[in-house]
Amino acid sequence: MLMSTRMVSRSILMKLSTNKCNKSHKVANSPGHRPVKPVAWCLGILAASFFLFLFLGFASVPRPKVYVKKLLPNGHYQLIVDNRLFIIKGVCYNPIPIGQTHDYDWWSDPNKPWLVDGKLMQKMGINTVRLYAAGEDPVKVRAVIRDLYNNFGIRTVMGNWLGYWQYPCPLYGNMAFQDKVKQDVLGMVELYKDEPGILFWVLGNENNYSCLGQIRPWTSEEVLKEPDPLKKNQMRAQIYYSFVNDLAKEIHKIDFNHPVAMGNGELVGLEYAQKHSPDIDIIACVIYRGKTFGNLFNSLKMTFDRPVFLAEFGADAYDAFEGREDQNMQAFFLESQWQQIYKNLANNKDGAGNCLGGTIFEWSDEWWKHNDASPETWVIQDTESNWSNPAYYFDIKAKENKNMNEEWFGIVTLSQETQDGISKRVPRKAYYVIREFWKHPNLNTKKR
Repeated sequence: MLMSTRMVSRSILMKLSTNKCNKSHKVANSPGHRPVKPVAWCLGILAASFFLFLFLGFASVPRPKVYVKKLLPNGHYQLIVDNRLFIIKGVCYNPIPIGQTHDYDWWSDPNKPWLVDGKLMQKMGINTVRLYAAGEDPVKVRAVIRDLYNNFGIRTVMGNWLGYWQYPCPLYGNMAFQDKVKQDVLGMVELYKDEPGILFWVLGNENNYSCLGQIRPWTSEEVLKEPDPLKKNQMRAQIYYSFVNDLAKEIHKIDFNHPVAMGNGELVGLEYAQKHSPDIDIIACVIYRGKTFGNLFNSLKMTFDRPVFLAEFGADAYDAFEGREDQNMQAFFLESQWQQIYKNLANNKDGAGNCLGGTIFEWSDEWWKHNDASPETWVIQDTESNWSNPAYYFDIKAKENKNMNEEWFGIVTLSQETQDGISKRVPRKAYYVIREFWKHPNLNTKKR
């Protein structure tokens, strides 16, 4: 049986205490040996013992279950889970059934759709789901996390909106608002930090846009006093990113085992995060750039040297110009995006080495998204687009250039036919293409 660190250290110290280190100490002469000076001999033993004591002490410190490892000398990043490299191969998960909207409590669905989905995910090779926020009932949330992990080996990235959808806006400049959000976040961490299926935490999604007044704009008395619009943005960014950093520090105090990621739309505002959010472990980036991610990885390395988890990316499966479903188009974009992810994993000489993987948006279609205010449309998969993105160039010539179809982003489509009490899941081409890519990564980008 191996001796414990404490027993070894104690043994060393006991031996040292029995040695007489004084001027009368003698070392026997023998052929090929020189007398050792008593003081030098004692100092050498003490130094060696000290360093051995330090080594044994450090060896006894446990590693977190999940942590980010920075490699030397290249400065690349890896995610380590249970002492093994973990590449995030996941999906954003929000299984809203046909006829329901975003506030549907799917956690309480007696048919447990996550068991059907988990089986399909496992066959594809998915190892992670991203959940934007926990449900209200901790017992049911734990059941989902455990079912996915215990049955299928799928880990959960758990998020929190940070009050982003608070009416009329997220008041990050208000201390009472901050305290309420902090209580919610830390409560979530306390509830689920010991679940084996938890991978890490994500704070927010695209909340940084609110600092620039683009989405969910907010202000404060201090900001209102500043006449310069640019300085207003800077002040709001400092308030927000400092608050997120405060949350990260508090999470680290109560959860040793899981990193903290910050959800961010694109790289917008990260020059402020670099100054005000030093305790963030990972950048959870939401990005839609079509076929490639462009200069994302190198730009992040220069702006805020943290590993990046692509928390939301993807392509819809509807050709708004042709007016038909196009699974080939979706599969093409997604495969190209995964090639970019793999090129930028650690130890690839051609990439930035700061990517940890990603979660595709999304697992299954959501039929409510085009018009949340009209329940009659929730039973119809709408083909009308709400917004435009020229990076998805196949159907950019659609009417008014609106080519992004929110109800068609799933790599699994929903059927009106039911199976096991839920809408039947029908994998699209992208499901199979990405499955094969994960098995045999081919980094040669296809042209189309």
